[in-house]
Amino acid sequence: MTAPNPRFDIFYKHDALTQLLRDYAEHYPDLVSVASIGKSFEGRDIWVATVTNSATGAPEDKPAFWADGNIHAAELTASTAVLYYLHQLVGGHGKSGDDGRQITHLLDTRTVYLCPRLNPDGAELALAEVPRHIRSSTRRYPFDEAPVEGLTVEDIDGDGRVLSMRIADPHGPYKKCAQDPRLMVPREPGEFGGEYYRVMPEGTLTHYDGLTIQVNKDPEGLDLNRNFPALWRQEFEQVGAGAYPTSEPEVKAMVDFVLAHPNIGAAVSYHTHSGAILRPMATLSDDDMVPEDLWSIKRFSELGAQLTGYPAVSIFHDFKYHPKETIGGTQDWLYEHLGALFWVVEIWAPNKEAGITDYKWIDWYREHPVADDLKLLKWSDEQCAGQAHSDWRPYLHPQLGAVEIGGWDKLNFWRNPPPHLREREAARFPKWMTQIALSLPKLELLRTEVRALGPDTWRVRMAVANSGWLPAYVTKRALARKVVRGVMFEIHLPPGNTAVSLVSGKERIEGVQLEGHAPKASLQAFLPNREITADRTVVEWVVRAPKGTHLALTARADRAGAVRTEVSLD
Repeated sequence: MTAPNPRFDIFYKHDALTQLLRDYAEHYPDLVSVASIGKSFEGRDIWVATVTNSATGAPEDKPAFWADGNIHAAELTASTAVLYYLHQLVGGHGKSGDDGRQITHLLDTRTVYLCPRLNPDGAELALAEVPRHIRSSTRRYPFDEAPVEGLTVEDIDGDGRVLSMRIADPHGPYKKCAQDPRLMVPREPGEFGGEYYRVMPEGTLTHYDGLTIQVNKDPEGLDLNRNFPALWRQEFEQVGAGAYPTSEPEVKAMVDFVLAHPNIGAAVSYHTHSGAILRPMATLSDDDMVPEDLWSIKRFSELGAQLTGYPAVSIFHDFKYHPKETIGGTQDWLYEHLGALFWVVEIWAPNKEAGITDYKWIDWYREHPVADDLKLLKWSDEQCAGQAHSDWRPYLHPQLGAVEIGGWDKLNFWRNPPPHLREREAARFPKWMTQIALSLPKLELLRTEVRALGPDTWRVRMAVANSGWLPAYVTKRALARKVVRGVMFEIHLPPGNTAVSLVSGKERIEGVQLEGHAPKASLQAFLPNREITADRTVVEWVVRAPKGTHLALTARADRAGAVRTEVSLD
């Protein structure tokens, strides 16, 4: 069969995504395997592609990197970014050039787990012919009942988009922009005497009383990215959190997979939008973080900023929806509970695309100058064929009567880039992810030694080292959480052979934690680094066995992989 040739200017529905992943596994059987890690609420498979060179070892014997996308329903470019990385990995393995050599070394020595779509049900709803833009899962929550009044957001004119409706009203908070009447902009404080409008989402009303309109919450009120175990809180404190941590099958599938794969030392979760790399922690200030971890996270974050063009910022300090809120229960669980390195990437910044450079993510959406709106409208006209902002057109609404529908197309141009820019955004990230993964700890065999101590007594030694930049435990938080052990050494004695026994040592020995080759300080530091060889260790056993006996030895570090060898007693 021919190699998969995916399109990155479209969003794949579930069946097509499933087939595409299977095509990769069939065409690259030595590099890719695909498996379902669980079922969504509606019963769709949640696919993970395991990418590694199987000829150089089993996936679980190598340090691993995880990337996922599309946990939020309409954030579809997140799945594109993960698929793009998969395509780059399989296409680059075995190739020449710097990129090819990096990818080849990556897949020969490490494992990459890729989950393009954690939330297949929500994505399917966003991609429906009559779309709806919910936050996450399609399960009704917190109550399984339809609204009895109010405005339900939906596509009512059948054009496949959910836009806005405007109605002339002397008490309305918006007005036409003086520089371009297509734009609706806020009234100024104290302003009166003009032509004003009420603007609301496109949708239908139930039991409209002719006066009051309230936009209903989605009956599917879950936010899967508030359902993780770390600092989970109930609905009254954190909207959409679910009944209890991992109550939702999509989240449980990811948590179970990660816990079953302790080789995962770093992860990135893709979302949209804002055009920023968000670093831990979400629940603690930088001052309260483990300093060594913060230094490492900042180092990789700045590397990400250099390679992607996205600024790297703190979730806690720079990306709160409200200054008094702290967000918990998120995928930041990977760092908070497990001590794995973790980032959220918010793909795509339409305001930056329009030439707006002086903005601060969340705050910009609360308030910004009209000049920014004019830049965005110009961008829509010149770069998006006028589709990012739809001209207002009359519509006879079944409850409101004469209205106009138009405004910003948030799904196709705000939450996600327009089709011609999607691949460009996805292409920002592979080099950064590869460099993180190549920095993970990697256990390697230094040497084995066998020395005769008598006619049937032998000293066996095994020495290993961590060749990675990061320490074998990855972060100090992992040590504090007691989720990683030192190097585990094992000598495998032939079962049932009474002629072979241990004189000293144990069949399984927990060794030390190995540092990486990241320097502790610069060469100009006043105090020298005293741990010159903290990246290596050795264990030994004394064995009684006949000459010529073969013994298998294994060393494993949870996040640095495993090495296996055999010695002959002679």
